[in-house]
Amino acid sequence: MTEFACAECGAVLTVQLSQVALPAHAHQRYGHDLLPVLLESGTYAVEPEPDGPPWRPWDEVGAEEAEARGVYAPVCSLSYGASGRVGVAPGDVRGTVLIPERCDGYCCGLDGGDGPNLACARCGRAVATRIDDCSYWQVVWLDPRAVRPVTVDGPARRVLSWEALLEEQPETPPVQPIREWKPMWTWSPVWEAAVAVTLAHLLAASGGVRVVVPNGPVADAFRPVLDILLPPGPPAKSLALAGPGLPAPTTDIALVPRHPQTGEAWPSSATVAVPLEANVWMHLAFNRNRPLIPATGGLPDGVYRDDPPPPLPVGSFGPDRDIFLTTLARLPEVRQPWLRTIYDQVDADRCFRLFG
Repeated sequence: MTEFACAECGAVLTVQLSQVALPAHAHQRYGHDLLPVLLESGTYAVEPEPDGPPWRPWDEVGAEEAEARGVYAPVCSLSYGASGRVGVAPGDVRGTVLIPERCDGYCCGLDGGDGPNLACARCGRAVATRIDDCSYWQVVWLDPRAVRPVTVDGPARRVLSWEALLEEQPETPPVQPIREWKPMWTWSPVWEAAVAVTLAHLLAASGGVRVVVPNGPVADAFRPVLDILLPPGPPAKSLALAGPGLPAPTTDIALVPRHPQTGEAWPSSATVAVPLEANVWMHLAFNRNRPLIPATGGLPDGVYRDDPPPPLPVGSFGPDRDIFLTTLARLPEVRQPWLRTIYDQVDADRCFRLFG
């Protein structure tokens, strides 16, 4: 188990934690409501990329310096903050106080735009940034320059095997209720983020040729965008689900689960394996009760049912556009002309109808 302590005075700043993989929706902005916590209590995740202020605009950085920092296509701005920030649930933080002059936010809380807003209660050093404004997943980012990990004795969380994952990993449905005060249904932001990340990797793996997706939930999630962005006709590559509990497919590209604790992808014999968040993969693989496209028509004459149909939001499912672009910009393959054209097309069309 790990605790995080102030690098200045040694004060303990968190409860005992176990590491998990950074979720695909870690930096997502969604809607205008208060979102839940990003990470489960008792866990932490590390952001390997630079994140947070200061930010520098693309025109100031330039393509050569951006590539040295792992960004291969134009973005609005690049972070020159610390890499290796540690995300924890806000309720797992101890011994900190707010820095009043850095507590600005967009609307209902703190957005971290002014830099670290939590200080060590013992010595006063700025150690973390709390984010809990509307549209943001709630999290505290510990500054790796101001804290240090401390290994402590404790009941370490076991790393689930792939077989155990089938039994214990909860799946995330694609539709969720929002606004308890006024019941509504919306496509899950977790799904929109996870599919966006995987879509970027799928395009890179396609080599610029059509990807054939069999009918079913995977097609509902990925086919509409793939069919628009990739050219029609032969040659083509096939895509299929692969992973624990499924028969080994014969396919060019395997859609495999990403382990929620280790971040490792399921080992596949396919030519290319593209990972997808395990909680979303589980639903695609084993739950076929919910389509990702609104159903049309009605029941046949003489057929009745006494339970209400499952709720569906208005409109079709679409991956998160900003996360798709952010992910694609960090793939070296985006330097290929055909993929750079796709990137520019989606980036230029702020109302691209296939994205959420």
